[in-house]
Amino acid sequence: MSNGPTPGRSLFDRKRRRGRKGVRAIVTGQVGLDKKPFLEQVVQIARRNGHEVALFNVGERMCAEAPDIVPRRILDLPRQRLTALRRSVFKDIIAEASTGANVIINTHATFRWKHGLFHAYDHSQMAELDADLYVTLVDDLDAVHERLQREHEIHHTLKDILVWREEETVVTEAMAEAVSGYGRALVISRSNPKINALSLYRLMFEPGRKRVYPSFPMTHVLDLPEVLAEIDHFRNVLAEHFITFDPGDLDEKRLLFEAGEATKRGKEHVAIEVHGKEVMLSVAEITQVARDIDAQIYARDFKLIEQADMIASYIPALPSGRPAISSGVERELQHAFESTKDVFVIWRPDDEPSPFVTETATAVFRSIEELFAYCRERGHIRDSRPSHL
Repeated sequence: MSNGPTPGRSLFDRKRRRGRKGVRAIVTGQVGLDKKPFLEQVVQIARRNGHEVALFNVGERMCAEAPDIVPRRILDLPRQRLTALRRSVFKDIIAEASTGANVIINTHATFRWKHGLFHAYDHSQMAELDADLYVTLVDDLDAVHERLQREHEIHHTLKDILVWREEETVVTEAMAEAVSGYGRALVISRSNPKINALSLYRLMFEPGRKRVYPSFPMTHVLDLPEVLAEIDHFRNVLAEHFITFDPGDLDEKRLLFEAGEATKRGKEHVAIEVHGKEVMLSVAEITQVARDIDAQIYARDFKLIEQADMIASYIPALPSGRPAISSGVERELQHAFESTKDVFVIWRPDDEPSPFVTETATAVFRSIEELFAYCRERGHIRDSRPSHL
């Protein structure tokens, strides 16, 4: 058995046994994510593939039910009224879902405000809704920071953003396990929406499609454009035919690199381009959260592996001919192996792979084409035609 159950065919088999129609997805995420445009893309992809989906934005609906509330001040309400508004909105959502409609509920798992930290859901209503899928959206630290500055009047630090993200992820997972009892919730990146909105659509409507964690070197090849192009091709081809949980969609390690370079030049701030704008970040503040960034990368990548069916690792050759393999990639292969996932390695160098690769691999290939031929042979790819974007 794998390291904990993952949503997939068993999730939808359970729904069919209840005789229920429609797919119900809960999507959470911290403040500053701007989840609505991403989820609207999922709705559009579903429509192009013949599925109508109702998107419920809980915060908007709560404000609509209380027109006396000053915009962006809803969390200043007394807890009792806030809870009553949320329950009223969820009552409408449950009624819509009971008709057999496909629904996505855009909400939060937690609120942290002047009242402190508190959960943002009602257990009895979540149990009545009985969602098929629980997803926490995440995004890069600097992307969330830029949105908070632009769209919200919330005093925050980089550390706050990291803490809020972790709280939302953990509480969503606890909610899913307490309500449904069949395993962990999923984490999906808000960045790269073209691919990741498609992944969420596929999770909802194509449960038989395999879920893959793409593994590849990052830091070692930053200054090698030809190798980076190989890796990007590998990632894109996988995303055409599989649901991918790609660790490269979040790239916070670059903040630490930029802060290090700025320190060498004696600079106190570093300019980062985010959403087409230049954002100034404090070198000292980035340095203070370096351990938190590394810890979350480590934990998140392992979680992405656990929620996948298999790992596909691309090992390119360096200009010297030697393999571009990092300790991080080797650790990912080992974790996937210990989680009893299928482990596929595409080995491009002429040198033979070491036992640290071969002993954890289900199969080793010399090209992407070999991997795909293998997957088609074994039914991992049942339809070579991708979903319509």
